[in-house]
Amino acid sequence: MNPLDKRFLGKTGIKLPLLGFGGAPLGELFKKVSLPQAEEALKQAYDNGVRYYDTAPFYGHGLSEHRLGQMLHQKIRSEFILSSKVGRVYSPFNGNPSDFNGSPWIGGLPFQCYFDYSSEGLERSYIDSTLRLGLNQIDLLIIHDLDHGYHGNKVKQKLKELESGIEWLKKMKTSGLIKGFGVGINDMQMIPIFIQHFDIDFFLVAMPYTLLDQSPLEKVFPACKKLEIGIIIGSPYASGILAAGSNYESTYDYAPANNEILKKVSSIEAICRKYDVPLKAASLQFPLFHPLVTSIIPGVIDKVQVLENIQMIKHSIPLELWLDLKNNGLMHPEAPVTLPV
Repeated sequence: MNPLDKRFLGKTGIKLPLLGFGGAPLGELFKKVSLPQAEEALKQAYDNGVRYYDTAPFYGHGLSEHRLGQMLHQKIRSEFILSSKVGRVYSPFNGNPSDFNGSPWIGGLPFQCYFDYSSEGLERSYIDSTLRLGLNQIDLLIIHDLDHGYHGNKVKQKLKELESGIEWLKKMKTSGLIKGFGVGINDMQMIPIFIQHFDIDFFLVAMPYTLLDQSPLEKVFPACKKLEIGIIIGSPYASGILAAGSNYESTYDYAPANNEILKKVSSIEAICRKYDVPLKAASLQFPLFHPLVTSIIPGVIDKVQVLENIQMIKHSIPLELWLDLKNNGLMHPEAPVTLPV
């Protein structure tokens, strides 16, 4: 599998490479990342042909956008694709920076936010992102974290608020200022709701559709296919466990993995060892077999991880491995396991 091969993103007309660069870790989600370390990772990615970069204002409360922009604003703009998120509006923290609690980010910048999905809120979010990035154009805008996990029983209220935001996004797309817009999803139950209410170009799916969870195959992906909605997979390593393996410190869905998940990963690891295939290789390649999936954007914190992701996508995997996973009940029987034609 060639990580630089490209696919169309839904009906946007834009092509993305199979492998992109996930910018969340540069905002210091699980561990501190020094500026030289971030710069080396970004340089390694660009030097090796990676041309799709994803970030968000939320990632380190602006830190990820700052770091990506430092590199990207020096490059030829037509050479790369950039996506960022909208829906949070930021202002400076009014106090001593050392007193700022940026949770869940262990580092990041001392800026606080509130949610605003209206046209005014999305426009403010977009303009602020261009300033942090030092770029006057963001190719893809993604509505961020409009789900029950963040908004609880106010989801309907936020969807109503988003109606004017969607009209603003449509105008941005029609005018050519952006090339498409989508929704970043943690809660898969939100996809049918968005499909019902709005005309969306794509979904950036943070967690489901990995080696550990193929539930979108049942209803969600068929609904997206019918409407030509593209899919980007945001966390092919399932927030860490499919990279770290089944050790006690592994995280799944951004929390410590439970025993059931650890046991399943251990069983998958055993089959991977049988065919001399790294778990990371199987984890990165599997989502890309689905024809709806345009790109995967694993997060990286250093140049070693950049090179490793590239190597893992190129790693040869025999068909027998995938069939073995299915025969052992470790994978959905209908999951695609060959590249789409």
